[in-house]
Amino acid sequence: MRQIVIDTETTGLEPEKGHRIIEIGCVEMVDRQLTGNKFHKYLNPGREVEIDALAIHGITNEFLQDKPTFADILPEFLEFIRGAELVAHNADFDVSFINYEMEMVAKNTKLLDDYVSVFDTLVLARKKFPGQRNTLDAICKRYKIDLSERKLHGHGALLDAQLLAEAYLQMTGGQGNLFSDQDLSSVDMLSYKASFKTDITINKPSNLIITYANSIELTAHEALLEKIKKASKRCLWKQE
Repeated sequence: MRQIVIDTETTGLEPEKGHRIIEIGCVEMVDRQLTGNKFHKYLNPGREVEIDALAIHGITNEFLQDKPTFADILPEFLEFIRGAELVAHNADFDVSFINYEMEMVAKNTKLLDDYVSVFDTLVLARKKFPGQRNTLDAICKRYKIDLSERKLHGHGALLDAQLLAEAYLQMTGGQGNLFSDQDLSSVDMLSYKASFKTDITINKPSNLIITYANSIELTAHEALLEKIKKASKRCLWKQE
């Protein structure tokens, strides 16, 4: 099963008032495993970014001036998502903006539903945690997902897509270590904020010290297993 976890940043909240997408971030999962494939673009919206939106994502008009338009990247974007299930948090927001952008490129064009199915993690979160806050931040905190990069650098479409991928896996069955086998060096903000580059990487320890149980500890362990076996008539850790 191929899934694309997606997030967008925009100039404002309402496409019907002419607001546009300024950043798209997508990560690919196949059979619940991140593949390392991603799609990430900043876009020139052809209009000003609202102050309230700027306060959230920090993406300035000046930074976007030399970026491609949505029309420029649409064929590549559609090729990346085609045939997948799209996973988004508050999917109506992202889908409405993408559909608006697609209609701006060509009237009477196909819309997003013609290329992908959509799964909304906000709907799932509200079912699992009724009456609670179910923002991406709140869900990540609930599952103890590391938010340090988001706290340091703020919202970003690709970073949020990666966080959402981990949250989705936790909400739909749990996953011990999402990034254990691959380097997801992903959110290259160097061209935007020259002072930092955000990498999501789990480094495996190079000098791992292994301590084995001594004879006293092994004897105590065996005694405990015998105690469990006598009390419960069986012991899963002591099969004979």
